[in-house]
Amino acid sequence: MIKETCVETFEEAQKAEQQGASRIELCSDLANDGLTPSPELMQKTCAALKIPVMVMIRPRAGNFIHTEDEIDQMKTDIDHAKQAGAAGAVFGLLTADNKIDMENTRILADYAHPMPVTFHKAIDELENPVEGVEALKKTSGIKRILTSGGKPTAREGLETLRKMLQTAEGNPIIMIAGKVTDKNVEELQQLTGATEFHGRRIVGNVSE
Repeated sequence: MIKETCVETFEEAQKAEQQGASRIELCSDLANDGLTPSPELMQKTCAALKIPVMVMIRPRAGNFIHTEDEIDQMKTDIDHAKQAGAAGAVFGLLTADNKIDMENTRILADYAHPMPVTFHKAIDELENPVEGVEALKKTSGIKRILTSGGKPTAREGLETLRKMLQTAEGNPIIMIAGKVTDKNVEELQQLTGATEFHGRRIVGNVSE
Protein backbone atom coordinates (compact mmCIF):
# COMPACT_ATOMS: atom_id res chain seq x y z
CA MET A 1 0.00 0.00 0.00
CA ILE A 2 1.29 3.45 -0.96
CA LYS A 3 0.64 6.16 1.65
CA GLU A 4 1.10 9.72 0.38
CA THR A 5 1.16 12.50 2.98
CA CYS A 6 0.40 16.11 2.04
CA VAL A 7 2.65 18.58 3.84
CA GLU A 8 3.41 22.30 3.69
CA THR A 9 6.75 22.60 5.51
CA PHE A 10 10.16 20.94 5.37
CA GLU A 11 9.75 19.77 8.97
CA GLU A 12 6.41 18.09 8.18
CA ALA A 13 7.99 16.37 5.16
CA GLN A 14 10.81 14.99 7.30
CA LYS A 15 8.41 13.84 9.99
CA ALA A 16 6.14 12.15 7.45
CA GLU A 17 9.09 10.22 6.06
CA GLN A 18 10.16 9.19 9.57
CA GLN A 19 6.59 8.01 10.35
CA GLY A 20 6.44 5.76 7.31
CA ALA A 21 5.02 7.79 4.43
CA SER A 22 5.71 6.24 1.02
CA ARG A 23 5.56 9.57 -0.79
CA ILE A 24 5.04 13.29 -0.13
CA GLU A 25 2.77 15.83 -1.79
CA LEU A 26 4.48 19.15 -1.15
CA CYS A 27 2.21 22.22 -1.03
CA SER A 28 1.88 25.62 0.49
CA ASP A 29 -1.31 26.95 2.09
CA LEU A 30 -3.15 23.73 2.88
CA ALA A 31 -5.88 25.88 4.45
CA ASN A 32 -6.82 26.62 0.83
CA ASP A 33 -6.43 22.98 -0.24
CA GLY A 34 -2.82 23.43 -1.30
CA LEU A 35 -0.99 25.87 -3.57
CA THR A 36 2.43 25.77 -5.26
CA PRO A 37 5.28 25.71 -2.72
CA SER A 38 8.26 28.05 -3.11
CA PRO A 39 11.20 26.94 -5.31
CA GLU A 40 13.38 27.05 -2.17
CA LEU A 41 11.09 24.63 -0.32
CA MET A 42 10.99 22.33 -3.36
CA GLN A 43 14.80 22.27 -3.55
CA LYS A 44 15.35 21.70 0.16
CA THR A 45 12.74 18.96 0.48
CA CYS A 46 13.67 17.04 -2.68
CA ALA A 47 17.35 17.14 -1.70
CA ALA A 48 16.80 15.86 1.84
CA LEU A 49 14.12 13.19 1.48
CA LYS A 50 14.73 9.63 0.30
CA ILE A 51 11.06 9.09 -0.61
CA PRO A 52 9.50 10.63 -3.77
CA VAL A 53 8.24 14.23 -3.57
CA MET A 54 5.27 15.27 -5.72
CA VAL A 55 4.87 19.04 -6.10
CA MET A 56 1.52 20.82 -6.16
CA ILE A 57 1.21 23.15 -9.17
CA ARG A 58 -1.66 25.50 -8.36
CA PRO A 59 -1.11 29.25 -8.72
CA ARG A 60 -4.00 30.50 -6.58
CA ALA A 61 -6.87 29.49 -4.34
CA GLY A 62 -10.42 29.28 -5.62
CA ASN A 63 -11.71 27.51 -8.71
CA PHE A 64 -9.72 25.41 -11.20
CA ILE A 65 -10.47 27.50 -14.30
CA HIS A 66 -7.08 28.90 -15.27
CA THR A 67 -6.23 31.81 -17.56
CA GLU A 68 -3.45 31.82 -20.14
CA ASP A 69 -1.25 33.81 -17.75
CA GLU A 70 -1.88 31.25 -15.02
CA ILE A 71 -1.00 28.40 -17.39
CA ASP A 72 2.30 30.19 -18.09
CA GLN A 73 2.88 30.52 -14.34
CA MET A 74 2.19 26.80 -13.93
CA LYS A 75 4.81 26.03 -16.59
CA THR A 76 7.35 28.11 -14.66
CA ASP A 77 6.42 26.24 -11.47
CA ILE A 78 6.83 22.90 -13.29
CA ASP A 79 10.31 24.07 -14.35
CA HIS A 80 11.14 24.74 -10.68
CA ALA A 81 9.86 21.29 -9.70
CA LYS A 82 12.00 19.65 -12.39
CA GLN A 83 15.07 21.62 -11.32
CA ALA A 84 14.48 20.55 -7.71
CA GLY A 85 14.36 16.88 -8.69
CA ALA A 86 10.67 16.34 -7.89
CA ALA A 87 9.17 12.93 -8.63
CA GLY A 88 6.11 14.45 -10.28
CA ALA A 89 3.64 17.32 -10.59
CA VAL A 90 0.11 17.62 -9.20
CA PHE A 91 -2.50 19.80 -10.91
CA GLY A 92 -6.10 19.87 -12.09
CA LEU A 93 -7.87 22.11 -14.58
CA LEU A 94 -11.56 22.57 -15.34
CA THR A 95 -13.56 24.51 -17.92
CA ALA A 96 -16.23 27.11 -17.18
CA ASP A 97 -18.93 24.49 -17.89
CA ASN A 98 -17.43 22.18 -15.25
CA LYS A 99 -15.68 19.64 -17.47
CA ILE A 100 -12.01 18.68 -17.41
CA ASP A 101 -10.00 21.24 -19.39
CA MET A 102 -8.50 18.60 -21.66
CA GLU A 103 -6.61 21.03 -23.88
CA ASN A 104 -4.62 22.68 -21.10
CA THR A 105 -4.30 19.41 -19.16
CA ARG A 106 -2.58 17.89 -22.21
CA ILE A 107 -0.39 20.96 -22.67
CA LEU A 108 0.81 20.88 -19.05
CA ALA A 109 1.17 17.09 -18.93
CA ASP A 110 3.35 17.26 -22.06
CA TYR A 111 5.31 20.14 -20.55
CA ALA A 112 5.87 18.20 -17.31
CA HIS A 113 7.30 15.19 -19.20
CA PRO A 114 9.18 13.09 -18.18
CA MET A 115 7.68 13.81 -14.74
CA PRO A 116 4.42 11.91 -14.20
CA VAL A 117 1.33 13.93 -13.31
CA THR A 118 -1.35 13.46 -10.67
CA PHE A 119 -4.68 15.07 -11.63
CA HIS A 120 -5.90 16.29 -8.26
CA LYS A 121 -9.28 16.59 -6.56
CA ALA A 122 -10.58 19.07 -9.13
CA ILE A 123 -12.10 15.89 -10.59
CA ASP A 124 -14.45 15.77 -7.59
CA GLU A 125 -16.09 19.01 -8.79
CA LEU A 126 -17.49 17.15 -11.82
CA GLU A 127 -21.09 16.00 -11.90
CA ASN A 128 -19.81 12.53 -12.82
CA PRO A 129 -16.18 11.89 -11.81
CA VAL A 130 -16.27 8.52 -13.60
CA GLU A 131 -16.55 10.38 -16.93
CA GLY A 132 -13.49 12.35 -15.86
CA VAL A 133 -11.54 9.10 -15.48
CA GLU A 134 -12.56 8.05 -19.00
CA ALA A 135 -11.28 11.37 -20.39
CA LEU A 136 -8.01 11.31 -18.47
CA LYS A 137 -7.30 7.70 -19.51
CA LYS A 138 -6.63 9.06 -22.98
CA THR A 139 -4.11 11.67 -21.81
CA SER A 140 -0.50 10.55 -21.79
CA GLY A 141 1.46 11.70 -18.76
CA ILE A 142 -1.47 11.42 -16.32
CA LYS A 143 -0.18 8.70 -13.99
CA ARG A 144 -2.77 8.98 -11.22
CA ILE A 145 -6.00 10.70 -10.17
CA LEU A 146 -6.53 11.95 -6.61
CA THR A 147 -10.17 11.67 -5.60
CA SER A 148 -12.71 11.15 -2.85
CA GLY A 149 -15.36 10.04 -5.33
CA GLY A 150 -17.00 13.45 -5.55
CA LYS A 151 -17.87 13.50 -1.85
CA PRO A 152 -16.30 15.20 1.21
CA THR A 153 -14.88 11.90 2.47
CA ALA A 154 -13.72 8.66 0.88
CA ARG A 155 -16.24 6.74 2.95
CA GLU A 156 -19.14 8.80 1.54
CA GLY A 157 -17.71 8.45 -1.98
CA LEU A 158 -17.21 4.66 -1.82
CA GLU A 159 -19.67 3.73 -4.55
CA THR A 160 -18.23 6.24 -7.02
CA LEU A 161 -14.66 5.36 -6.04
CA ARG A 162 -15.32 1.71 -6.87
CA LYS A 163 -16.69 2.73 -10.30
CA MET A 164 -13.67 4.97 -10.90
CA LEU A 165 -11.29 2.13 -10.01
CA GLN A 166 -13.17 -0.21 -12.32
CA THR A 167 -13.10 2.31 -15.18
CA ALA A 168 -9.41 3.14 -14.77
CA GLU A 169 -8.27 -0.50 -14.58
CA GLY A 170 -5.05 0.68 -12.96
CA ASN A 171 -4.19 3.22 -15.63
CA PRO A 172 -4.30 5.90 -14.40
CA ILE A 173 -3.97 4.85 -10.76
CA ILE A 174 -6.90 5.99 -8.61
CA MET A 175 -5.44 7.40 -5.38
CA ILE A 176 -8.04 7.68 -2.66
CA ALA A 177 -8.33 10.81 -0.52
CA GLY A 178 -10.95 12.45 1.70
CA LYS A 179 -10.29 12.22 5.44
CA VAL A 180 -8.04 9.17 5.01
CA THR A 181 -6.02 8.68 8.22
CA ASP A 182 -3.78 6.12 9.87
CA LYS A 183 -6.92 4.96 11.71
CA ASN A 184 -9.08 4.09 8.67
CA VAL A 185 -6.70 3.48 5.75
CA GLU A 186 -6.59 -0.31 6.19
CA GLU A 187 -10.38 -0.50 6.25
CA LEU A 188 -10.67 1.74 3.17
CA GLN A 189 -8.24 -0.50 1.33
CA GLN A 190 -10.39 -3.53 2.14
CA LEU A 191 -13.55 -1.68 1.02
CA THR A 192 -12.12 -0.45 -2.29
CA GLY A 193 -9.22 -2.70 -3.25
CA ALA A 194 -7.21 0.43 -4.08
CA THR A 195 -3.43 0.44 -3.64
CA GLU A 196 -2.68 4.17 -3.17
CA PHE A 197 -4.03 6.49 -0.46
CA HIS A 198 -3.49 10.16 0.36
CA GLY A 199 -4.10 12.23 3.46
CA ARG A 200 -2.86 14.85 5.87
CA ARG A 201 -2.78 12.32 8.73
CA ILE A 202 -2.27 9.11 6.80
CA VAL A 203 0.83 8.27 8.87
CA GLY A 204 -0.45 10.10 11.96
CA ASN A 205 0.01 13.75 12.88
CA VAL A 206 3.03 15.37 11.19
CA SER A 207 2.25 19.00 12.05
CA GLU A 208 3.27 19.05 15.72
